[in-house]
Amino acid sequence: MSQVSPGDEHDRLSLPQLRLDDLLGELQSRLAAVLATRDRVHALLEAVVSIGSDLELETVLRRIVEAATTLVEARYGALGVIGDGGRLVQFVTVGISEEEIAGIDHWPHGEGILGLLIKDPRPLRLPDLAAHPESAGFPAGHPPMRGFLGVPIRVREEVFGNLYLTEKAGGGEFDEDDESVVTALATAAGVAIENARLYQEARRRERWLQASAEVSTTLLSGTQAGDVIELVAERAREICDADMAMVALVEGGELAVAAVAGERADGLRGLRVPIDGSLAGRVFRSGEPLVLTDTVAAEHRLGVPEAVPTGPALIVPLGLGSGARGVLSVVNAPGKPVFGEPVRRLLEPFAAQAAVGLELAGRRRDAERLVVLEDRDRIAKDLHDTVIQRLFATAMTLMSAIKITEKPEVAHRVQRAVDDLDNTIRQIRSTIFALQSTMEQTLRTRVHGVVDSAAETLGFAPAVRLDGLLDIVVDEATGDQTVAVLQEALSNAARHSGARHVTVSLMVGDELVLRVEDDGVGIPEGGRRSGLRNMAERAEALGGTFEIRPRDGGGTVLEWRVPPAAHQ
Repeated sequence: MSQVSPGDEHDRLSLPQLRLDDLLGELQSRLAAVLATRDRVHALLEAVVSIGSDLELETVLRRIVEAATTLVEARYGALGVIGDGGRLVQFVTVGISEEEIAGIDHWPHGEGILGLLIKDPRPLRLPDLAAHPESAGFPAGHPPMRGFLGVPIRVREEVFGNLYLTEKAGGGEFDEDDESVVTALATAAGVAIENARLYQEARRRERWLQASAEVSTTLLSGTQAGDVIELVAERAREICDADMAMVALVEGGELAVAAVAGERADGLRGLRVPIDGSLAGRVFRSGEPLVLTDTVAAEHRLGVPEAVPTGPALIVPLGLGSGARGVLSVVNAPGKPVFGEPVRRLLEPFAAQAAVGLELAGRRRDAERLVVLEDRDRIAKDLHDTVIQRLFATAMTLMSAIKITEKPEVAHRVQRAVDDLDNTIRQIRSTIFALQSTMEQTLRTRVHGVVDSAAETLGFAPAVRLDGLLDIVVDEATGDQTVAVLQEALSNAARHSGARHVTVSLMVGDELVLRVEDDGVGIPEGGRRSGLRNMAERAEALGGTFEIRPRDGGGTVLEWRVPPAAHQ
């Protein structure tokens, strides 16, 4: 019988121990994997709850990107929203600082790898972005990125956009588990986005109903057209969630900005762009709305100064055909969302309704003017047919009495009474002429009338420059004061300056500015100042300023500034 050595006995005893250690190690590894999977599932559930707990679309999009980067431990994340034509119209980023964003030459438009995902909306994992044949590189200032995971987000079978994740923590590559988790998140994200869009659409439609009713009521209640146009711009901005809104009306072959609403509105009111060759003019002539994904490019400038940053824009006509009055534009800052089809469907009828309201209000004012004109015409006929005839008969009787009057003093008194009657008849005839003339002249017409009258006393015709929406923005009370100041200024120039040239300039923007320049002798020391004091008091009463100063090269410059409406 063979004997077993002590070494063989030890080997037989240690072999089961080794197998047990391997089994325990494998069990521990699997438990760790289960725990990791459990933690990831919990994290995914928390992410789904998080993105579904808000109904503001911008907030939902950002939470989706933040959740995705956290789940797969990515350094950078982005969500690109796909617009018409398969281009990215919005880009929400996580992991890039504001300084880095400012240093990037331009946002992605949907080319290269991003375009590949748009053309073929399926999950895509790459160990190195630059090594892929479809790679188009990065714009200047973009941080370097290698590992990539892209997953489409679908809303009702429509690809809303794509999730882009890069640079996994520790320099590793994205694996199948990462792809599965992000795909699951994208499915939940589609539901959250659809809910947010429906909520946004409901709120926008509610604002549209309120704004349409408010504009119509304000127009038909007799509010001045300038105030109503300002209201149209403000409500359009609110309906579209835009950064800025502008109303431009046709004036003298150009489109002049009559109202602006938004943070960057300063200095744009009164801006003029030609109808031919401009984007706004194209919309005005065609009657078709125009959606711009980017207005930074030179061919897509809106005509606003380059110092005012503009991004996506939507321009709709303010009325159609013969009833077209101008255009209504809403604009977002660069990088903000493009105005989609739901916004256009609301803004277009809002602009059409506002145009109809403006037309009806104008017709109502014309009807009221006609009633007054008819009444004035009746009064004028009564004055002519009755009052003047009786006064004339009385004067004739007195003139016949002069011949039979013996005392000179009596004849003198009767003659004076006849002269007074003649003056009264002339005044009544002047009143009749005024009653039979147009009831309400525009501010432009009144200014030209004052200048024409002053030409007789000056001995020459002053140069006139009128700029801005004078007949729309300036209210009646301010217009009356402006005409009175102009009359006084031209009267002073005719009586005291000895000028050979006078220039009258009247412009309206944020302020109404009347400037009268002459090349005369200037203001003498110790001269009467009552007229100048009256002009200053008129400016102060309207919340404005008055200044008179020497003109370069000799003469005087008078500048009168007031708000365009007396209530401001």
